[in-house]
Amino acid sequence: MGSERGRVTHKKQTTGISLSFLLWFAFSMFALMVVVVFALVQNALVTRQYRESVLAYMGDTGEQMLAEIASGQSASTLEQRLLTIANNNGCTVRLFYENGENAFTFTSQTEDFTRLAADLVDRRNAGTLPDFLISGNDEIILAVATEVEGRPAFLCLTASTQLHLALESGMRWLSLITALAAIVLAFVVSGIVTSFITRPLTEVTARAKEMARGNYNINFKKDYFCAEIGELSDALEYARTEISRADVMQKELIANVSHDFKTPLTMIKAYASMIREISGDNKQKRDAHAQIIIDECDRLTLLVSDLLDLSKLRAGLTKDNITHFDLSGEVREVAERFSYLKETEGLIIETEIEDDIFADADKERIAQVLYNLIGNAVNYTGEDDKRIRIKLFRKEHCARFEVIDTGKGIPADEVDTIWDRYYRSGRTHKRAVNGTGLGLSIVKNILLQHNFPFGVISEEGKGSCFWVEFPDGARKQRGSSD
Repeated sequence: MGSERGRVTHKKQTTGISLSFLLWFAFSMFALMVVVVFALVQNALVTRQYRESVLAYMGDTGEQMLAEIASGQSASTLEQRLLTIANNNGCTVRLFYENGENAFTFTSQTEDFTRLAADLVDRRNAGTLPDFLISGNDEIILAVATEVEGRPAFLCLTASTQLHLALESGMRWLSLITALAAIVLAFVVSGIVTSFITRPLTEVTARAKEMARGNYNINFKKDYFCAEIGELSDALEYARTEISRADVMQKELIANVSHDFKTPLTMIKAYASMIREISGDNKQKRDAHAQIIIDECDRLTLLVSDLLDLSKLRAGLTKDNITHFDLSGEVREVAERFSYLKETEGLIIETEIEDDIFADADKERIAQVLYNLIGNAVNYTGEDDKRIRIKLFRKEHCARFEVIDTGKGIPADEVDTIWDRYYRSGRTHKRAVNGTGLGLSIVKNILLQHNFPFGVISEEGKGSCFWVEFPDGARKQRGSSD
């Protein structure tokens, strides 16, 4: 009992009815309903057609008999002629006077026609004869007023029910056989149609499971007859591409982080050993080696800080502290931090910053964006033309920040990937001392959280222009504008 209780399964059981069965059942029930309705309608139409044909031939038969009655034949001859016509046409003939007396004097009919004769007298007086009547046995009767030997009489023809009953029985069997055949055919056709519809879904599901297992070498692209399934496959193909790309980036991130940690740690260890073994008594060398250790520690600190910032931004753990601040002053302050490069590296920094531009945003995060974009421009500016331009100006309904370098530009096929973590261009470039390769990824995540438009304009051989638009940036301070 204890071992069974401790046993854990991670396989999730799939519940619910399959789409294939639902489609098959729906198609089958629809087909069954159609068959039943068709059988009922067919039976009704055939019955109606039969009744109309009976009425037609009874009318013809009645006209023949009326002609015989009007010919003035003897009673016996007339009786034989009427019986012959009736037998030839598959019906029963009755001839009786208005008092109910049988006019067929040479037959053994004992039926009482009194009630029927009285009803027919009323119908004759009302002018509704000749007329078709339906008896309680579902018999069709043609009643016609006439005269026999000068006496008012009624001719009644009754259609034989045997043919009608046989036809109904045959129709029932025919309908049953047709229904059974149609049901079987409907089940088969429904199965084929269902398989045709669900097969693409099964294929897409199988590929999706393969992707879930980590196999990204599959292809969801395929021409499907159904537009919705095609859209699903396109969406999954896009997801596969993005997940595959993210997987590659994750592996590269691990490799790059490992490398970036390993290098300074190796140097720290090496110079610490040198201090212990070589330069311990030499103050000048000891200070130089200690400074290298300090620099590498700063580099590690910066790397860890960037990684933590990026992780928090990606996880959505940071809560923006939105304030209304002087964007113009913030751009000037951040740009001033790079002024030391004028003397150390001969970098020329040109600024075009309009006054009184304010923004509603997280001031610290926006300062980080400005610093990273300017730092990126410093890293990638040209070796011969060491110049960057920093601009902040008003546009309609917004303010635009731009950083322009004189580097080699970004290849067109790499423009969309420069915002990724540890993006490496195939270009040769100068790396900043404190660069970690995470700056643009941090910029992207901060601006996405703020929902601020951003991008880059670049042309190979002519440098790049990174830009950000601040929707509220063209407004002045609330106190002076409201």
